[in-house]
Amino acid sequence: MDPNSAQLQQAQLAAILGPDPAPFETLISHLMSSGNEQRSQAEAIFNLCKQNDPDSLSLKLAQLLQFSPHVEARAMSAILLRKQLTRDDSYLWPRLTQATQSSLKSILLACVQREEAKTISKKLCDTISELASGILPENGWPELLPFMFQCVSSDSPKLQESAFLIFAQLAQYIGETLIPHIKHLHAVFLQCLSSSASPDVRIAALNATINFVQCLSNSSDRDRFQDLLPAMMRTLMEALNSGQEATAQEALELLIELAGTEPRFLRRQLVDVVGSMLQIAEAESLEEGTRHLAIEFVITLAEARERAPGMMRKLPQFISRLFAILMKMLLDIEDDPAWHSAETEDEDAGESSNYSVGQECLDRLSISLGGNTIVPVASEQLPAYLAAPEWQSHHAALIALAQIAEGCSKVMIKNLEQVVTMVLNSFQDPHPRVRWAAINAIGQLSTDLGPDLQVQYHQRVLPALATAMDDFQNPRVQAHAASAVLNFSENCTPDILKPYLDGVVTKLLVLLQNGKQMVQEGALTALASVADSSQEHFQKYYDTVMPYLKAILVNANDKSNRMLRAKSMECLSLVGMAVGKEKFRDDAKQVMEVLMSLQGSQMETDDPTTSYMLQAWARLCKCLGQDFLPYMSVVMPPLLQSAQLKPDVTITSADSDNELEESDDECMETITLGDKRIGIKTSVLEEKATACNMLCCYADELKEGFFPWIDQVAPTLVPLLKFYFHEEVRKAAVSAMPELLRSAKLAVEKGQAQGRNESYIKQLSDYIVPALVEALHKEPDTEICANMLDALNECLQISGPLLDESQVRSIVDEIKQVITASSSRKRERAERAKAEDFDAEEGELLKEENEQEEEVFDQVGEILGTLIKTFKASFLPFFDELSPYLTPMWGKDKTAEERRIAICIFDDVAEQCREAALKYYDTYLPFLLEACNDENPDVRQAAVYGLGVCAEFGGSAFKPLVGEALSRLNVVIRHPNAQQSDNVMAYDNAVSALGKICQFHRDSIDSAQVLPAWLSCLPIKGDLIEAKVVHDQLCSMVEMSDRELLGPNNQYLPKIISVFAEVLCGGKDLATEQTTTRMINLLRQLKQTLPPATLASTWSSLQPQQQLALQSILSS
Repeated sequence: MDPNSAQLQQAQLAAILGPDPAPFETLISHLMSSGNEQRSQAEAIFNLCKQNDPDSLSLKLAQLLQFSPHVEARAMSAILLRKQLTRDDSYLWPRLTQATQSSLKSILLACVQREEAKTISKKLCDTISELASGILPENGWPELLPFMFQCVSSDSPKLQESAFLIFAQLAQYIGETLIPHIKHLHAVFLQCLSSSASPDVRIAALNATINFVQCLSNSSDRDRFQDLLPAMMRTLMEALNSGQEATAQEALELLIELAGTEPRFLRRQLVDVVGSMLQIAEAESLEEGTRHLAIEFVITLAEARERAPGMMRKLPQFISRLFAILMKMLLDIEDDPAWHSAETEDEDAGESSNYSVGQECLDRLSISLGGNTIVPVASEQLPAYLAAPEWQSHHAALIALAQIAEGCSKVMIKNLEQVVTMVLNSFQDPHPRVRWAAINAIGQLSTDLGPDLQVQYHQRVLPALATAMDDFQNPRVQAHAASAVLNFSENCTPDILKPYLDGVVTKLLVLLQNGKQMVQEGALTALASVADSSQEHFQKYYDTVMPYLKAILVNANDKSNRMLRAKSMECLSLVGMAVGKEKFRDDAKQVMEVLMSLQGSQMETDDPTTSYMLQAWARLCKCLGQDFLPYMSVVMPPLLQSAQLKPDVTITSADSDNELEESDDECMETITLGDKRIGIKTSVLEEKATACNMLCCYADELKEGFFPWIDQVAPTLVPLLKFYFHEEVRKAAVSAMPELLRSAKLAVEKGQAQGRNESYIKQLSDYIVPALVEALHKEPDTEICANMLDALNECLQISGPLLDESQVRSIVDEIKQVITASSSRKRERAERAKAEDFDAEEGELLKEENEQEEEVFDQVGEILGTLIKTFKASFLPFFDELSPYLTPMWGKDKTAEERRIAICIFDDVAEQCREAALKYYDTYLPFLLEACNDENPDVRQAAVYGLGVCAEFGGSAFKPLVGEALSRLNVVIRHPNAQQSDNVMAYDNAVSALGKICQFHRDSIDSAQVLPAWLSCLPIKGDLIEAKVVHDQLCSMVEMSDRELLGPNNQYLPKIISVFAEVLCGGKDLATEQTTTRMINLLRQLKQTLPPATLASTWSSLQPQQQLALQSILSS
């Protein structure tokens, strides 16, 4: 910058920050300008002031706030001050002199007293709260709290309200600094809630109370505030009685927040609180919005399972009242002609907002309370609706059934007969909307109560749906019947569908030719699903169906029937997969030509074709396998483009009044993070998720053929491991990681890697593995955590040996983190189980959550197994670090699954590290011996397997324990139910371990007793891996003419020959080819060398089929 302009700039700043207020006011008005250029110039100058003279700038803003007659200028300066005092990159406070800091603090408090405009008071309170949250904890504003308490006890409602607004924010930001004043605050809150004449003050006090209760971590502190609840509820009721519904709605929103975060605070007065809310919901004189909020409050309490498990189930009379309110809301529906003439299935003309709230809440209520609570209430109330004369009542009962099915599935499955009869009776209803609702219920029940419904009632449901498809007077009913066929067949085996295929396929083809477009679309989707579910049974319809599908694909090409064409792609590709490559090959070529030409054409962004086409290509690939490779260059570019879509995101502040304009727009989804509300366009996310799934499919299907695309796909998918907007995108990216590595490895091994060698695999592994580990560290969802561990394990199996020490270190650190996080989630669940209202239903749900947790532990065990197998003894230093995390898993208080995993990890160490593992025997063998007699068969199996490993590799370290090992194995082998299907794996492994003791510790056992005992258990047939090992060992012992095995005078020879016979009759399952050959040779030798009498008696002890089998084996 040349000296002149620098001087100019200095002069400009001096004028703006000088004694004359006008230039500064002009600058502030420019900051509010709607013209971009003027505004950005003003911003630049403002930032210069901030850098050069933060003190003057702050004081100027404060003076403007204090003295400007213009409301906008005062508002703007409050907002700007707040920005400068927010602890982020632009935080000014530490740069100000002490004098400026003091002036600011006192000006802010003076403004609170002077300011008349309500909107500015609120902004001022925000600014004060923002500053206080940064400096109050270090005692940087000792005057503030006394000032606020003074305001609260003043007789000015305006000051009282301001003080409460600040209290509410401080409780949210720095609640702990208010806790010392808990007694004083309690008195103040109670006083104002009970006796303030101003509704604004009462609402502000309610807000402050609720925020303060939420910041108390100690439950006895929270209980102190219980006595405020009646006054809090009164605030709400008085607002309603005096017609101030807007105020009441604010109060309701605050109480809903409390119900979600601190439901147990409401527990002692639950009956009164819920009673009042239901009264509001029942009051027809109130606005719908108010009544909906009261319902939301009760549903929120029902959903607060983690914090107050089982609490709402203790109030059956209220649940019944709420159910009745929701049923009544479902009656608010009209028979709008637009519904009948609609062009699409999602036209819901005639449905009110009451209707849709009722529908959504029935679903949420049944999911949160479960079938044991809801089904009795429904059984009591629905018959009256079905018996009433009005069509709306019948419609409501059927809609309700469909809505509660997901949450009540376990209980409804037990009462299927009633449920199905109830719905099928309405298939004959004179009103088409009732018939539609009955079909809708069957579709929903097929999903939620399948496959039980399909197995038990196919003979009633499918014919009813087929008849409904004939209703040409009512296309909505026809189309819906076709979609219900889709729901029904998705949960169905080919055998159930087979007898109905002729009828159903014929009907669907009629609809394809004659129906309205919506009906045709329904028919296509149903055909696709039927083909997918009937698989090869669909072959006989192929030649009839295919010409129709191809005709639609080729001819449906104007904008009005884009969806029809898209669905024909889906149907074609699913039919192709169902009938297989041979049957489909010729048509596949034609279909791909059409898809290729479409792919080249420009499509509009909202065209559904793209997503359907992505999926169709992937199915064609699955069907054609390697024959698909020539098409990849057409398929991949648009697919990568879809996978790389940026989410369409709008961010607003969470407390902004302009709720997202599109809040009722189906395709926007909103999430609130901190104080930001994020709106995301879901269609973009869905296309992105589909594309990522498809990429994974191609890599999985084409293996090394996918190699040319890895360099583009890896950088697309790896960042998506942390794509938190959409779970499906993350899941797809996770699943693809091992597929990409496998593709690269196979291509290098088969020489198809365009000249790349193993260093390429290492490079890819170095990119993927650390990224997976890092994503795992941040993953919020337990199920996806398990998926990530699984994918990591697969990656290690493919490229494990290429990992360097720091990568192994990061994996081990992450495993510690996963175990710790999982244990603390389990502890939280155990705490929930101690809650006052915890009941059997909650117990069921906890069990399901803990099973998810075991999946995580399972994967941890798998990964450690892979690392131990890969790095052998050099992994042991890491194993030592993990020991404190793994040893607790052996505890009696842990689940069987955790004990099994812990044992398997030790088994792997002993087996892979051999001598290097001997140092762990003292610690782990006592556990192992005890676990041999665990009541859980999987734990027993892992433990006896481990004993076998230690017997084989433990040498002298195992010797002192041989006696105890024998008696433990004996208990497993001699158990009366040892050979039942649950126990057979443990039994077979115990027999194998016994064999190893015979082989490696012969001198420590009474072999005349133990060897025949072992022989008497053979052959083993459950665990096919161990069977091969054991039968090979037997073979070796016979080859060495082991005297103790053959027994005195070869008395055990007949048994040995009969074992050989059984093994040989078992084919490849029970022995390797090598072992089989050795057995046959041994039998031939014995035939030559044994005295004929011995041979004859041995022969006669065999079963006839064994004699025949042996004869044919020995003679060939």
